[in-house]
Amino acid sequence: MRPPFDDRAELVEAFARHVNRGKVATYEQLGLDIVMGERSGSWFHDAFEPSRRWLNCHCNGGVFNLGHRNPTVVTAVREGLDHLDVGNHHLVSGWRAELARRLAASSGGRLPGVVFGVSGGEAVDLALKVARAHTGRQGIVSAAGGYHGHTGLAMAAGDPQYRDAFGLNPPEFSQVPFGDLDAMAAAIDDETAAVILETIPATLGMPLPPPGYLREVSARCRDAGTLLILDEVQTGLGRCGAMWCHTQEDVEPDVVVTGKGLSGGVMPITATLMTEEVHSFFDDHPFVHISTFGGAELSCVAALAVLDILEAPGFLARVEHVGARLESALAGSCVEVRRRGMFMGLRFEDPAGGLVATQQLIGAGVFAIFANNDPSVLQFLPPLTITDDELEWLTTTTLEALGAT
Repeated sequence: MRPPFDDRAELVEAFARHVNRGKVATYEQLGLDIVMGERSGSWFHDAFEPSRRWLNCHCNGGVFNLGHRNPTVVTAVREGLDHLDVGNHHLVSGWRAELARRLAASSGGRLPGVVFGVSGGEAVDLALKVARAHTGRQGIVSAAGGYHGHTGLAMAAGDPQYRDAFGLNPPEFSQVPFGDLDAMAAAIDDETAAVILETIPATLGMPLPPPGYLREVSARCRDAGTLLILDEVQTGLGRCGAMWCHTQEDVEPDVVVTGKGLSGGVMPITATLMTEEVHSFFDDHPFVHISTFGGAELSCVAALAVLDILEAPGFLARVEHVGARLESALAGSCVEVRRRGMFMGLRFEDPAGGLVATQQLIGAGVFAIFANNDPSVLQFLPPLTITDDELEWLTTTTLEALGAT
């Protein structure tokens, strides 16, 4: 299905004029002239030159964890369209109830309360609002260089580059280096409502948490009466070889935020999972938080199909197996491979090495993007559904493009 434009230049001009000319100018400087066209499985094609295609190793931060237009998810949504639409957020919904039940079960029952949204920022905003309401405190501590979304509270918890331009720097928000336990301990006090961390900060370059770090942060939060919120928008839903990355760290958070891959890239949906104690806030305030499209019934149908795939026997074991194969193959192409499952970052000695690798790989047919807050790192996120033949092609092509063969 081709975009409704006669040629690339006309489309780009319209995009620049009406959507974002700064983005177009940046892409022109980088030599990226891609207009996404047909897409299926691990691949997508250029809309105006269908012979140009890329194996998607960015996956929009995990949106396409199960590939483009996963047939199981698409079939479920098509069948849903015969009977459903977005539904009405005012009413009780069986589809929202079933998805919430399945997500709660995926946490081992520790996080039985679920609130749905449409974006990661909205889900993080809700988590921070509820943390403040639950504790009666205002302080929020996050990691420097992190990213939690572009909405109000979520933006305030992220790196300054995402908020300085808007003049949004609330004094109750503070940041410490990721992995620095002493700095974290010093930042938590009796006015701290929550600590929010990405389990592995993607935009920061995917630094793995030091052994025991998250567990110790959790203990410090518990001692201080502070909630621990883990942002698993990118690391959750099988990407790290487990349903939730934090289970690999033996951590028991009070709140977990998920999104991106939850609907297989077909419909927008996010979820904020919380303990019974935290979720009880809504017993007394059932209508205080509203999301018109949060938990849209068609989105729930898609998400249930995603969970069916992730929970199938052997699926997560294969994620770990493929990730280990990639790590072994790519180890000589960079100075460090940061990996958990198929959540991978390739760090180069050159401070701009990830940016250079982005251009090299896109030219070779592999779509991967550098980490914005650490351009020495290339984010490398192949679809979890990649086939063995595609994996062999990807490995060979990546090594050749990076000059490692």
